[in-house]
Amino acid sequence: MTNKQILTEYVYRIIGALSAYGVKDVVISPGSRSTPLAYAFASSSDFQVVRHVDERSAGFLALGMAKAQAKPVVLLCTSGTAAANYFPAIVEAYYARVPLIVLTADRPHELRGVGAPQAIDQPNLYGHHVKWTADLPIPDEDMHTLPHIERHMARATSVAMASPKGPVHINVPFREPLLIDFKEQLPQPKFKQSLPGKLVPTEEAVKELSMVIQQSEKGLVIVGELSQDVSTDTMWAFIRALKWPVLVESLSHLRSNIPIDCQPYIIENYDAILKNELFKQNMQPDSVIRFGSQPVSKPLTLFIKAVQPQALVTIDEDALFRDPLGMTTLHIQADVSEWLLAVDCSNQQIDQAYAKKWAEANAIATKHVKNYIAEQADEGALAGLLFEQLPNHSDLFASSSMPIRDVDTFFSNTTRDVRVFANRGTNGIDGVVSTAIGTQLATKRATYLLIGDLSFLHDANGLIASRYQAVDLTIIVMNNDGGGIFSYLAQSTVEAHYEQLFGTPTGLKMNHLAAMYDAQYEEVQTKAQLKTVLNTPKNKPLRIIEVATNRQQNVTTHRQLWAAINEELDTLWQA
Repeated sequence: MTNKQILTEYVYRIIGALSAYGVKDVVISPGSRSTPLAYAFASSSDFQVVRHVDERSAGFLALGMAKAQAKPVVLLCTSGTAAANYFPAIVEAYYARVPLIVLTADRPHELRGVGAPQAIDQPNLYGHHVKWTADLPIPDEDMHTLPHIERHMARATSVAMASPKGPVHINVPFREPLLIDFKEQLPQPKFKQSLPGKLVPTEEAVKELSMVIQQSEKGLVIVGELSQDVSTDTMWAFIRALKWPVLVESLSHLRSNIPIDCQPYIIENYDAILKNELFKQNMQPDSVIRFGSQPVSKPLTLFIKAVQPQALVTIDEDALFRDPLGMTTLHIQADVSEWLLAVDCSNQQIDQAYAKKWAEANAIATKHVKNYIAEQADEGALAGLLFEQLPNHSDLFASSSMPIRDVDTFFSNTTRDVRVFANRGTNGIDGVVSTAIGTQLATKRATYLLIGDLSFLHDANGLIASRYQAVDLTIIVMNNDGGGIFSYLAQSTVEAHYEQLFGTPTGLKMNHLAAMYDAQYEEVQTKAQLKTVLNTPKNKPLRIIEVATNRQQNVTTHRQLWAAINEELDTLWQA
């Protein structure tokens, strides 16, 4: 065989195996050393190929696609710092449990560590932030090479999808020349693979959970971010049988499409409620069951830490379960699936007054939140207006810092089909635009991104993706000219260097960025203008709405809202 034939067979075996094992999406950043694999993916109708020239943004775009589908997405780049630029997205994927298959093209072994251009130490580049890594052999005619790489592709997809899901890294060295012959049909691997099934608990664990439930009078459920393949129908069935108050973070997808008979148990305004001291003193649970990651709410975290409930059950698919409070008394290693229906919720001694008080408090907070959205004009009220105007069957992506907190406060439960996404693995502001674009490309639903000005500027290169793929995205930029989240933190009480180090104003407007990417652009100053714009159909696939806000006003009015809720909550314990 010629070198070209050997290389052709090698790369098509890689992508043929990936296709056979369920991978359908690949994000490619152009580069020379990755040419053989890029040609192979692009020439195959088995894959949806998405392009992005900025590897850092490309990594987050793939993250968004994989997050939305709960299925592995391939990332492909050339050698050198291109691979290093994937690192932030890989870190987020690892902690957010998102399946990625990272293919980094590399120099051949003889060009490593000898000063060759665009050659860095790529094997084990991502360290402990990937679940598995492998350095493939160079393409050759040895009879063991092709079966070996097929099995490694099987391992890559299995490991990425095994609970807990996460990224894997395959380093692929190539010698020049890098051109291949195109094939119309992908080879089918001889190795048959079964992808991982659901992880279910033992009968003993189910009995332990049933016992906790039956012995609890004042039980509480906390639901944080869940994987996109979790059945909400299963969750609703469990909530319906349990009849405990359920504190639902927006990322749980349990604030929308709520069945009527489950609505009395849903508590979405827990963050505001748990700022009230009397409520916390009188509403201490004896048992807590937590699904998913710990919610973003600091008042909730402080409440649970102070209460020290008799039982805190963590249901997590990882043996290294998430327990930032260090208070778990029972860990059930399992995916959230149909096994929950076997949990015995009968013979409970439920304190009906306890559950009723949670519902009353939530109603009070909801009333104040809705009045706030109607009457105020700050960033929170503008965000709340956006949430109310989101159309049915659409998605919301929230940036870190203030946007996700405003979602937690102002996104009330709804019968509409509106899903909420965010990057909460490591809570960074990097790559938010790209992740939102990736989410939209995967779901094919109209998507709205709520983001601050600094986060938007941080990933402005993410918009490059809209030049290569059709993107149905509306970006609402809350421009308070700096880092608004710091206005709520202790740093804001020290005037010296505050603006220089934390406020960090740029004085920038987004109209020129919008023009660069041929995006529809509107600048609004008031709620009335925002409502009008949101209800005016887009005339371009990418739309940027810039909303001018004031950092100090946001702090003042947010605190007024919490004070009003706090004052009325006190009346729940007045004779």
